[in-house]
Amino acid sequence: MRDLMIKNFEPRIYQQTIFSSCTTKNTLVVLPTGLGKTNIFLMLAAHRLKLYPKSKILFIGPTKPLIDQYMDVFKEHFEIEHDKMAIFTGQVPPNKRAELWKTSKIIFSTPQGLENDIISNRINLEEVSLLGVDEAHRAVGDYSYVWVAQQYVKKAKYPRILALTASPGSDLEKIGEVCKNLCIEQIEVRTDDDPDVKPYIQDIKIEWVKVNLPSKFKDVQKYLKLFLKERMEKLKQWGILRRKDSDLKYVSKTDLLGLQAQLRGRAASGERDFVVWNAISLLAEIMKIQHAVELLETQGVISLHKYFEKLQKDAVSAKTKAIKNIAKDINYRSALIKTEKLFQEKVQHPKLIELKKIIHAEITSNPEIKLIVFNQYRDNALDIVNELNTIKGVNAQLFVGQSKKQDTGLSQKQQHEIIEKFRSGEFNVLVGTSVTEEGLDIPKVPLVIFYEPIPSAIRTIQRRGRTGRHEAGKVIILMALETRDVGYKWSAHHKEKKMYRVLEGLKKKLSINFSLPQPTIEKFIPEDQKIKVIVDHREKASPVIKELIELGAFIILEKLDNADYLLSSRVGIEFKTSEDFVNSLIDGRLLNQLKDIKNKFERPLVVVEGEQDIYSIRNVHPNSLRGMLAAITISYGIPIIFTKNPKETASFFNIIAKREQQDQGNDFTQHGEKREMSLKDWQEYIIASLPGVGNTLAKPLLREFKSVKNIVNADVEALQKVEKIGPIKAKKIKEVVDGEYKI
Repeated sequence: MRDLMIKNFEPRIYQQTIFSSCTTKNTLVVLPTGLGKTNIFLMLAAHRLKLYPKSKILFIGPTKPLIDQYMDVFKEHFEIEHDKMAIFTGQVPPNKRAELWKTSKIIFSTPQGLENDIISNRINLEEVSLLGVDEAHRAVGDYSYVWVAQQYVKKAKYPRILALTASPGSDLEKIGEVCKNLCIEQIEVRTDDDPDVKPYIQDIKIEWVKVNLPSKFKDVQKYLKLFLKERMEKLKQWGILRRKDSDLKYVSKTDLLGLQAQLRGRAASGERDFVVWNAISLLAEIMKIQHAVELLETQGVISLHKYFEKLQKDAVSAKTKAIKNIAKDINYRSALIKTEKLFQEKVQHPKLIELKKIIHAEITSNPEIKLIVFNQYRDNALDIVNELNTIKGVNAQLFVGQSKKQDTGLSQKQQHEIIEKFRSGEFNVLVGTSVTEEGLDIPKVPLVIFYEPIPSAIRTIQRRGRTGRHEAGKVIILMALETRDVGYKWSAHHKEKKMYRVLEGLKKKLSINFSLPQPTIEKFIPEDQKIKVIVDHREKASPVIKELIELGAFIILEKLDNADYLLSSRVGIEFKTSEDFVNSLIDGRLLNQLKDIKNKFERPLVVVEGEQDIYSIRNVHPNSLRGMLAAITISYGIPIIFTKNPKETASFFNIIAKREQQDQGNDFTQHGEKREMSLKDWQEYIIASLPGVGNTLAKPLLREFKSVKNIVNADVEALQKVEKIGPIKAKKIKEVVDGEYKI
């Protein structure tokens, strides 16, 4: 350890064996919570710096509290000056991050801001000899981990990746996707039953506290279920749903959304059946009331009352047919009246009553105890905090994510402060949503309470892992009988069992033969030959930018007032996803944007990306959309290109930019004004309009004959001296320039 710059730390056997494997290959480490995954990264970081003393170490995690936690571990156990370590988050200005990168050896960062630094060339991944990825199960889809890791492997001189997680998921395909996205070459798995891990596993007792919904809740539930049953039966009668009556309640939201999209597609293709449009609206009603049922069953009256208030407000202001139909329905109105009465009577969900009893008993028996309560919904978590703070000896605080919602969002700085106060014992009950689940190392939390079961193995394991980290712990899960709580319990149970079966299978196959990404064209293009694309800074999260970088483009992020992408001094692009395109047509935003881009650029263009049929996105008559499309292309004279995905969009941009910059160069800025056509432009324009000539042959003709006049006066034989001007094209040109104009 002295040779590896490690201090105050004696690695356990399993950490040493895992570390040994990680030195040779990119590795995914799956290790139960509380067993020191970060310390394995610490050891590997020291090893890589010893091998490559001039390199840097980069460790990425999903939240600022986790980033701060990594820094604390390294300060305690790593022999390095503290000013050689840096934290990169959204709170650190981009220019400051660029400075810190130059002076730091070890950088801890959230992935989203890091993406922007890579795009803007503020950091150089070539210098990094080790990339650590915590909570690696997030590396799926378009999460920032994926692109950062792939860019790292392509650019680094000495790439090595260590990915860490306690719960990679129950789906073998998903685990495979994580491995592929992070360029993993081998997996190191430890479960609670492994002999080298078992001595360090703390006992965690699981207790289920079951409650029954009170009759007053069931009265509301009855009316909401009648509402759903009526609409489900209609869908069944119309042939939209072909399920047995007993199965109707199990139609998931995902299934309903998919069915709704299919129906919109049928309507867009010209099917004029009133059933189709009514069914689309009916499905929207069902999804909204299903959410109301979930709030009633699993959360309580306050959450449901707030939701009903929003529905009532929308029914007055919105034009949506589904909302108005809900508001008029007798079953909904009956549920609304009963909910209002329960709210006024301050009737509490039996789970909240049980929660207060449990916490009162725990605090009474041990005033020094610290507890964590998990709740799925932010509004209800706030209500729980207020209720718990009425108990003597309880000081509860809310811990939620950054996105603001009814003034309950927390900044990264506030999140860090709350965690530190909880660690130091300034308050004793932390009530958190999903942001609390991942990785936070808060010692001596003997009890964690789930306000509801959740149907995710990953999140269940993450929640449970907040206790039993350094001593035995206990988990209490509240469950309302005869509600979806029961279904969620068994869903998580089966997924977790499946996850361990998958992991056991992976342990027998310690090597995964995923091929590492091959070098892309970007690596071989000299900097001065790269195309340049100026992108509005609000598009920085767009996958199109990443695909352009893959194609070798040089990206500049700036604030653009009149376009989303500039491909040359004369080509400005207004970029929309399918959904945003339709929405902006309906609310009128797009027409104003098109006026601006038309006035600013000589060659404006609209690009719409997405595989979803635009006619199926909103309940708008197809002819209304067709009229707007006609106005854009004919009245405004702006072409519209439809693409399926970011890769196709970037390919279009790349081709257009190459054509433009071959002629005009890439020395353009966003500040260039829409220019008048030059003499050269007019000459090319005139000659290109001749039969069979076009832009491709106009320039060779002008180079050969020097002027438009000479081309017009040339005979057929002279014209044929230009390559690709054959006798047929030459004769057609002469027919046009010599022929008499007849009315």
